[in-house]
Amino acid sequence: MEFAIISTLNGVTYGLLLFMVSAGLTLIFGMMGVLNFAHASFYMLGAYVAYAVSSIFGFWAGLIVAPIFVGLTGMVVERYLLRRVHAHGHAHELLLTFGLAMIIEEMIKLFFGDFPVNYQMPDYLRFSAFSVYGTDYPFFRLFIGATAVVMFALLWGLLTRTRTGIVVRAAERLPSMAEALGHNIPIVFMCVFGAGAALAGLAGAVAGAFYPTNPNMGLELGVIVFVVVVVGGLGSLKGSLLASLIIGLFSSFAVGLDWSVASILDLVGLGGWAHSIGGLLTLELSSVSATIPFALMLIVLLVRPAGLMGERN
Repeated sequence: MEFAIISTLNGVTYGLLLFMVSAGLTLIFGMMGVLNFAHASFYMLGAYVAYAVSSIFGFWAGLIVAPIFVGLTGMVVERYLLRRVHAHGHAHELLLTFGLAMIIEEMIKLFFGDFPVNYQMPDYLRFSAFSVYGTDYPFFRLFIGATAVVMFALLWGLLTRTRTGIVVRAAERLPSMAEALGHNIPIVFMCVFGAGAALAGLAGAVAGAFYPTNPNMGLELGVIVFVVVVVGGLGSLKGSLLASLIIGLFSSFAVGLDWSVASILDLVGLGGWAHSIGGLLTLELSSVSATIPFALMLIVLLVRPAGLMGERN
């Protein structure tokens, strides 16, 4: 029972962290049709900016400055780089953002070194929220999850309940009509891209204080974020949230389970035969837990190519 509760809490927390990062990518693709390969690098940049600011002005200052800085960086990238290649299609955008990701990574190594930095949460947040069967559960994990929930609520309310959201959705669906009504579509797209980058920066500022902040953190999370966006449905905010939670829970439980085909065959008396053959039959689930998100993506794409909540084209 302890394993189930702790794994559920860890899975939900990890899933909400994935959503914090993938929300910006979903917003950018859903509104602009741009698949930003450098999005995870904005996540890493947010963590390092928060580290640099917090070392001088404190943790909360870093948490505020990081998304603003990363958001402004995203706006500059859209205005002076992406806008020039957008008309040439997705291939040019992917090549540009892939190169941008490499540049950001090398710049981080140049200024901060090729090793983890000591970016940590403040001491007054380093306490146990509650205890489960004698195991203390850190408050900061709940803080990460609460930040993601607040982000989703604000983003959903902004897009569906405000005039700004109406303009953004109109610019996505009928850009010519929105422009005829007096809205500056390039400015709208620049702000959307900046907002998506800012969300990734906020995720990095929050998560970097709990998980290791190093030059490889963008690469480690970047692939999983794309899996989340594909499984949830390209451009679907609710789909990204659902996919993030599913992948987080599956990954959390898989890490702690030593199940194998052989152990399952033990239930019907064929375990000895399976162990004698070995190989894939004795491969434990915990040893292949990193492949769970990709297996889930394969299944979802086979059953529903548009994703869990994506729109069919």
